[in-house]
Amino acid sequence: MSIFYHESARTFHLTNGTVSYIMKVLPDGSLGQLYFGRAVRDREDFDYLLEMRSRPMSACVFEEDGRFSLEHCRQEYPSCGSTDFRRPALELRQENGSRVTAFAYRSHAVSAGKPALEGLPATYCEDPGEAETLTVCLEDALLGAELYLSYTIFAGESALARSARLENRGTQALHLTAAMSLCLDLPDRDYEFIHFSGAWSRERQMKVRTLEQGIQSVESARGHSSHNHNPFIMLRRPGTGEEEGEVLGFSLVYSGNFLAQAEVDTWDTTRVTLGINPFGFDWKLAPGERFQTPEAVMVYSGRGMGEMSRTFHRLYRSRLARGYWRDRPRPILINNWEATYFDFDEDKLVSIARAAREDGVELFVLDDGWFGARSSDRAGLGDWTANRDRLPNGVAGLARRIEDLGMRFGLWFEPEMVNKDSDLYRAHPDWILQTPGRRVSYGRNQLVLDFSRQEVVDCVYGMMAGILSGARVSYVKWDMNRSITEAYSAALPPDRQGEVCHRYILGVYDLYERLTAAFPEVLFESCASGGGRFDPGLLYYAPQGWVSDDSDAVERLKIQYGTSYCYPVSSMGAHVSAVPNHQMNRTTPLATRANVACFGTFGYELDLNRLTAEERSQVREQIAFMKSYREVLQYGDFYRLLSPFDGNFTAWMAVSPDRRTALVGWYKTLNEVNGPFHRVKLRGLDPALDYAVDGGTVRGGDELMEIGLITTDSAAGECRKGELPSRDFDSHVFVLKAR
Repeated sequence: MSIFYHESARTFHLTNGTVSYIMKVLPDGSLGQLYFGRAVRDREDFDYLLEMRSRPMSACVFEEDGRFSLEHCRQEYPSCGSTDFRRPALELRQENGSRVTAFAYRSHAVSAGKPALEGLPATYCEDPGEAETLTVCLEDALLGAELYLSYTIFAGESALARSARLENRGTQALHLTAAMSLCLDLPDRDYEFIHFSGAWSRERQMKVRTLEQGIQSVESARGHSSHNHNPFIMLRRPGTGEEEGEVLGFSLVYSGNFLAQAEVDTWDTTRVTLGINPFGFDWKLAPGERFQTPEAVMVYSGRGMGEMSRTFHRLYRSRLARGYWRDRPRPILINNWEATYFDFDEDKLVSIARAAREDGVELFVLDDGWFGARSSDRAGLGDWTANRDRLPNGVAGLARRIEDLGMRFGLWFEPEMVNKDSDLYRAHPDWILQTPGRRVSYGRNQLVLDFSRQEVVDCVYGMMAGILSGARVSYVKWDMNRSITEAYSAALPPDRQGEVCHRYILGVYDLYERLTAAFPEVLFESCASGGGRFDPGLLYYAPQGWVSDDSDAVERLKIQYGTSYCYPVSSMGAHVSAVPNHQMNRTTPLATRANVACFGTFGYELDLNRLTAEERSQVREQIAFMKSYREVLQYGDFYRLLSPFDGNFTAWMAVSPDRRTALVGWYKTLNEVNGPFHRVKLRGLDPALDYAVDGGTVRGGDELMEIGLITTDSAAGECRKGELPSRDFDSHVFVLKAR
C-alpha cells in the first residue's frame, strides 16, 4: 500500500495493489482527475491521460492557451464560475455577491491510518497499518479560504474514503451553499445508473437506467435519508452481473438531506457527485470557522456487483460499525408491538416474554406506549418517564421480571419527537421546529424537536440516561416516525436558517455518541418507521437497524435483496411476524417467514401464546437453527443468486470465512403447475471440497458452482404420495457442510 507523489509531474497515485486512484495538479493549480479503477503500476507521470483540445465556444483559463478549459478537463473537486459550466462540488457566496472561486494546490501530507471526523460518523482504523490517508490543501488566496481534501485508501480493499473540509482564514463571512463529499469525473458515459428507491414498507427497490446526456439524480430533502431514496448508487458497465464486469459503488456516510447525481455533458464525460443536498443548504462561515463534509466511500469492482457488495460489507461491518456488539452474534429478540400495540400491562408483557423464553428467545423488547400519558399516538412523546398505570413498578421493575426469566430487556424510544399533549411541549413550546407566522405540520400526530439546539439534546439525553442507568436495559430501539417540515430554528439568526437540517442531524449524532459512550454494552438498533433512515451514518452508532416496517416475508425478499447491495446482513433487523401480515394482509407459511428473516439479525413480532402447539414446535426449531448458524449468516460472505426483481424465484447464500459451511436461501413467490426442473448455481464455495447438502447428498464444491444445486420441487409434475406438496410463498434453507 502506497501513496506516491511525483513532483516533476505534480501527480498523486494512491494504490494498494488492488485499486489505483490517480490525480494531478492542473496548470491553474486546481486538481484534475486521471484514473480510478483496477490497480496499475506506478510511473513518473500519467500526463498522457490529461487530454486537452481547443474547442469552439470554450472559455479558456489562460489567454495564451486555447486548449486549457476546465469545461473539458476531468476535475477532482470543481468549484464555481471559471470556464466550467457543469455542476460544481463547492459553491461559496461571498460578501460582494460573487460565487466565483479558484482553489489552487498549496501542500499535501500523507499519514498512516485514518483520522476521525469531528462530530460525524466515519470509517476508522484500529491499527495505523490498515490504511493510509492523503490530505491535499488547496487555497483561494483572494478569499483566504483553505480547502482540505482527504483520501483514505484501505489495505487490501478496493475502497477509498473521501471528505472535504473548508476553513475560512480570511476577513469576510462566507456562505457555503454547496459542499459535496465526493466528485468523480469519468472519461465516458458507458454506464448504467442504479439506485434504490421506494416508500414506506417498500424500501430500496432496485432501479436501473442507462446514463444519457443530462443529469440523473436521487435525493432527499426530508431532513433524513428517507424511505424514498438511499444515499447509495452504482454505475455499472452494460453486461455487468453479480460476479463479472466493472462496477463503481458510491455510498454517503450521512443520515440527513443528500444528493447523489450523475451529470453527463455533451462530450460524454460523466461527473458523479455525492454529498449534502444543496437544496435549502446555506452554511455561514465566519472568519476562523470551518465546515467538515460527511464522508463518502467509493468502491471499484472488476468482478461484478457481488464483489463490490462484499467490499462494502467487510468495511461497514468491521470498520464503520463499532462497539461491544460489532463482532458478536446478535441476540434473538421478540418485540411486543404487533402483538399488543398500546393494549398491554406488565403482566401481559411478562406472559409474552415467558412464552418466548420457553422457546429460546434471548431478548424481550418493549415497544411504544410505556411512557408518559401514552395510550395512543396523540400524547406522551417527549415525556420519558414510566407510565405507572401500565408499569406500576416502573421500567426497573419490569426489567427485573424479564431478567428473572433469563432474558435481556430492551426498550423503545423516539427521542427526536414530541406530542403537543405532553409535559415537555407544555414546558417548552419553542423547542419544536416551526416557522414564525406559519401553520405547523403534523405527522403521526407529532412534532419534531429542534435538535439543532444543544439545550434540547441535553434535556433528552438526561431523560434517556436516567432510564438506562436506573434499569437493566440491554437494548434500545431508536425510532423516528416523520419527516422534517417547517425547518426553522428559533435559536438561529436569519442568515443561519439554511443550517438547520444539517445541525439537526449533528444533534442526533451527538445524542447517539453520548449514549453509546455512557452505555457501551447496550445494543442500539436504529429505526425510522422501519427503513426511513437506514444509512451508513447510523450504522456507526447502531450496528443494526430495522430494514422496513413491512415484515411480510414475500415483500422482504425485494427489500432485503436491494439493501444487500451496500449493507451487511449483520445490519439488517429482520423478524417473523403474525399472519395475516399487518402490512399486506398476506398469509405466508411460518417456515418461509423464518427462512427470510434468518438472513438478518432475527427475531419475532407476535405473541407466541397465540400459536398452536405445532407452530410453537416450529419456532423452537427455528431459534435453535439460528443459534447454530447466526455467525455464518450475519458475518459470512454474502452472495446474491436469483433476483426477486427478475422473476418468480429468489436465492442468496452466506458462506463462512473458511468456506466449510454455507447456507442457501431459496424462495418461490407463486406456485407452478407442471413446471420445469430448477437448479441454482452457487458461489463462494471451495471447488476442491465436497459438501453434504442438508446432511445427505454429497456434492463437490465445483459441481455446486458450475452445475448447480437442484431446487426442483413437487410442482415439476404431479405431487405423488410421500412428496411434500409445493405451494405459494414456499422456501427452503439448504445447509451445506464440508466433509
